[in-house]
Order: sequence, then structure tokens, then C-alpha cells
Amino acid sequence: MSGQTRKKIQKKLKIRGYGLRMDALDEILSFVNRFPDAEDEAIDLLLDQLEHESSLKSSIIDKESVNRVTSVLLQAEAAAEGDSGSASSHSAIRVIDAFLVPKFRFDSIKKHFYQHAGSLPIHGEASAKAALYRDRFLLLFQRVSRDQHFSRPSFDVVNSEFGSCEISTIQSLVGQTGRRWVMGVISQLEDGHFYLEDLAASVEIDLSKAKITTGFFTENTIVVAEGEMLVDGIFQVITCGFPPLEDRDQSLKVLAGYDFFGGGTLKKEDTLRLADLEKRAANDMFVILSDIWLDNEEVMGKLEVVLDGFESVEVVPSLFVFMGNFCSHPCNLSFHSFSSLRLQFGKLGQMIAAHPRLKEHSRFLFIPGPDDAGPSTVLPRCALPKYLTEELQKYIPNAIFSSNPCRIKFYTQEIVFFRQDLLYRMRRSCLIPPSREETDDPFEHLVATITHQSHLCPLPLTVQPIIWNYDHSLHLYPTPHAIVLADKSEQKAFKYTGITCFNPGSFSSDSTFVAYRPCTQEVEFSAL
Repeated sequence: MSGQTRKKIQKKLKIRGYGLRMDALDEILSFVNRFPDAEDEAIDLLLDQLEHESSLKSSIIDKESVNRVTSVLLQAEAAAEGDSGSASSHSAIRVIDAFLVPKFRFDSIKKHFYQHAGSLPIHGEASAKAALYRDRFLLLFQRVSRDQHFSRPSFDVVNSEFGSCEISTIQSLVGQTGRRWVMGVISQLEDGHFYLEDLAASVEIDLSKAKITTGFFTENTIVVAEGEMLVDGIFQVITCGFPPLEDRDQSLKVLAGYDFFGGGTLKKEDTLRLADLEKRAANDMFVILSDIWLDNEEVMGKLEVVLDGFESVEVVPSLFVFMGNFCSHPCNLSFHSFSSLRLQFGKLGQMIAAHPRLKEHSRFLFIPGPDDAGPSTVLPRCALPKYLTEELQKYIPNAIFSSNPCRIKFYTQEIVFFRQDLLYRMRRSCLIPPSREETDDPFEHLVATITHQSHLCPLPLTVQPIIWNYDHSLHLYPTPHAIVLADKSEQKAFKYTGITCFNPGSFSSDSTFVAYRPCTQEVEFSAL
């Protein structure tokens, strides 16, 4: 059947004068298979939308263009079904691969964002590395410039006893006396000597007497610091903190309809319909498990117990998120059991297929871990190789294999999934012991760090390499509704300034997982 559908799609495209890449064909086929009784109408609708797609650069259609159009169509379909109340949770869930997230840059002269046009090669030029830091800095600087505590007053007013909090450039510190506020990235330009850098200059800093706020202060983090210049040219930091957060709604107003998340943009009326649908989907649940070692019989036995349990509930979960690592041994150059791992994925497919209600009504998303098979350990990581997953797809054809990190849009909810042992690495990279004034919970410090930095992994590139041209896929701006930070450390949940953040724990080590209800942002800790 799929072979006939493929030929039909190719024929219709040829008539319209378009060619098609293989990955784009698979994406179209996935969309059309959602409508088995109306294949021709679905194909025609998709092709009509593609013809009106302004970003098509040639007659050869790629996967990115198809993904963008199908996301909008599925979102509109869910909104249109709002009146009958029969919307499918399948169409409400849209998975966004990190490599398909649109890239925006801030123009510091015109004071607005613009979408990057052109290709984004994996192996970027040297200028891409400099652009990575510049884009991170400008993203936070434009946010800080709107904060009432750091913006310049419109009229001359009497300063408070604390003086003005207006941000000064580092270059302007030369020859200045008295306290100044500066903003910059912490860098180690010389061994053992730390500097604060902005876009124009750098200054050596002394953090020994600094009073800090909640969070992990590591090299590469962007900070707002108060201090004064010493005679020897060193900036003595008195107070140091992360750039203040901005409310999500305020960020969205500034962005003027730009789609930073990658889920597509909708008209206001469609958004309202989706919000209404979301309220009715209170029973929808995501089950999230991390560290599923397929080569461990005990772990597979525990996983079957979990699936058996959800098979028998009245309303089965809408989505199962299986996050790596999928093997108890790192899949590095010394690993020689890929054929065995392929068979183990096939066994997992058989196990899921043995639960007919889950197979029919639930979707299954697979996200690779830091030690899983892939081209390298650099972030973002691409989806699991097809060689490993082909056997599983024979049993679960609609299984989704996405990147790490990846994003999910569920009606109006925006959720980010990230599998990395981040807590341990952030603690190891700290330049100053974290403040204990507000909390001594390391997970809360981690959440404060990534949300204020608007970045999932603000570690030095020497500690965690990042593909320079795809650093934007790790941005957290505007702030999402939920962030899943899967880690081998213990289960934790923390709601910070309206953002629900949690770690489902390690299923292989602790037998722990999480059931998450996106509509109410309720996190249910579970364990065997």
C-alpha cells in the first residue's frame, strides 16, 4: 500500500513540476498515512500548501519545508475539530527535531529579530563560532535592556541610595571610578585568570569577594555584575548574578509572531480553539523514562511491568518518551555489538506490539542519550541510526525517532526534552561554590542557571562541544512551559517562575520514571 502511495505522491509532484528528496518523501508519506480514507485529498492539500510556501528555494522540495507545512496543517486540523470535541491527541502532538528549529538573530542596530536565511552546514566556518557567542550575548542583552531595573530612565530622576543600575560597556570602565554595572560572559583568556567579555572589550575580574545569586557560575555563563575598577586594572566584583528572567507573554509580544519554537504560527482564533481543546484534554498523559538498557534482562522485565500496567488503565497515555542511554555500555569506538543492539530494539518493538491498546492509541518517541550510537558526542545529537531502529519499526511503524534535545508542541503547550548528565558536569565546572541563601538543592541551582541563561547547556565548548551553526536549537527563549532534564541523578521536580522542570530519574538504576499531565503541568513521580 505504501509503495502505491509513494508512486502517487511522486506522480502528482511531477505534474506540478517539483522534485523530491527521499527524506521529504518519507515525511509526506507519514502525513498522508494519517488519513487512510482520504489519501488523495491529503496529498493535494499538502501540495497546495507547499506551493504557497514562500521559503521554497528551488523546485526540489526538502524535508524541512514539508515538516513546516505538515506541522501547520496538523495544528489547524486539531483546532478545526475543537467544536466537535473529537480531536485526536495524535494530531495534537508535534515533535520538532533540533535540526529543524528555525534560527533567529538579533539586530542590535535596528533593535529587532530577523530569521536567518541560507544554509546551516554542520561543519561551520570559524566565524560561526564567534557568532555563537555573539548571538547568545545579544539574546540576553535585549532582554535585560527591557528590565526596569537596568534600563536607562527616560527623564533625569534622583538616584536611589544604591545609584543607577544602568549597564555600562566594559570599554567605558577605563579611567572610571566608583561602582558600575556591567554585563558579559565569563572567560578564561589566560590560565587561572578570569575575564568578563562583552562585544567590544574584556576586563580581568576578581570574584573572591563577590556576593552571588542562585545558580552555577561556570566559565561561558553570561552575568550581570556590580563592582569597581582597582588601580591594577582588575574589576573587583561586589555583586554578581544572572540576567533577570522575562515573562513568557512579554517575550511573545516583543517577537511579533516569529516562531522561535519551531511548531508553526497560527491565527489568533485558531490559538483560542487550541486552548479550548487543551482544557478538554485533561486526561492526556506523557510517560517519560530515561536510561532504558535494552541489553539488560532485568531492565526489560521492569519495562514490561510498566507497559502491562498502562495497558490496563482506562485512558492509555498519549505518548511514551523513551530516552537513552539504550545500552549499558557506551557505544563508542570500542563497542562491537551493534548487530546485537539492533535485535534488542526489535525485541522492544515486539514487547510494545504485545500491548494492543498502547500500540493503537499511544505514540512512542525515542531520544538518544549521551553514550548512544551516533556520529559524535557533540550537541545537538541526531536521531538514532536507522540501522538500529529498522527492526523496531516493523512492529511499531509510527514510532518517532528524534534528536537530543528535541521539542514537543502539545496544543498550546511547549515542552523541551534534553537527555544529558548535566547536573554532575555543571557542579564540576563551577568557579565559585553555589550560594546557599535561597536553596541548597543542586537541581534548583541547575534550573535557575539554564532558565536565566536561556540555554540548555551553558558549559564551555571544551567541556561540551556544540555544533556552532545549531547552537540556537538549545536556546530557551521565549521560556517554554516545561523542561524535561533527564539525568542519571535522582528524581526531582521544581517549578521556577511558572516553568515546570523535572528529572524522571534513571529507570535502569533506580526503577524510576515520571507520568506528566501537560494540560495541568502536573508531575507524578513513579517507581517500581
